[in-house]
Amino acid sequence: MYTPINQWAEDDRPREKFLLKGKSSLSDSELLAILIGSGSRNESAVQLCQRILASSQNNLNLLGKLSIQQLMNFKGIGEAKAISIAAALELGRRRREEEVIELKKITSSKAVFDIMQPLIGELPHEEFWVLFLNNSNKVIYKTQISKGGITGTVVDIRIVFKLALEHNATSIILSHNHPSGKLQASEADIQITKKMKEAGKNLDIQVLDHVIITEKSYYSFVDEGIF
Repeated sequence: MYTPINQWAEDDRPREKFLLKGKSSLSDSELLAILIGSGSRNESAVQLCQRILASSQNNLNLLGKLSIQQLMNFKGIGEAKAISIAAALELGRRRREEEVIELKKITSSKAVFDIMQPLIGELPHEEFWVLFLNNSNKVIYKTQISKGGITGTVVDIRIVFKLALEHNATSIILSHNHPSGKLQASEADIQITKKMKEAGKNLDIQVLDHVIITEKSYYSFVDEGIF
């Protein structure tokens, strides 16, 4: 008699294990078990997936060649579960075919301008964005944090660092635009930057720069010695 997943020790449940230890800690059968959600009366989802994998010599490429009907021959696998498995393996195949995107490395304030100007340089209102970087100073994520009017925008520091932690960023770069074209930091710009830097110190996430973008140029806090 097997023990249902919801009665397992927390570390042994695939979904909980995924959240607690990360996706790389799961076996192929555990990942497949998350896809199908449940097993049959006589075996757990993990045990069922172990059996399915064993039939394909524990080789995902061979498993990906099974038809929907072949997958449905396993007791506990209906059409919906078979399609979920096939769809996931097809996504994996397509992922392998795609070229690896080369992350842009930030080597100067000009590099920030090149990334951000097409996004916010010509907007009629202010937007505040953050670039999230890894330990090689490559941009792993960028997003708009807030959107304001012609003369300003409000920034929630907690949101910024929540995103930084979620993306495992080791540093960030702040950026916003000045629709007026004025290349000068306001007192509000300086204060939010100081608050960001202080908050980052506590989390060991460095604020590398704050770059103000206009249609044709930029203003870097680092270049201007404000940092």
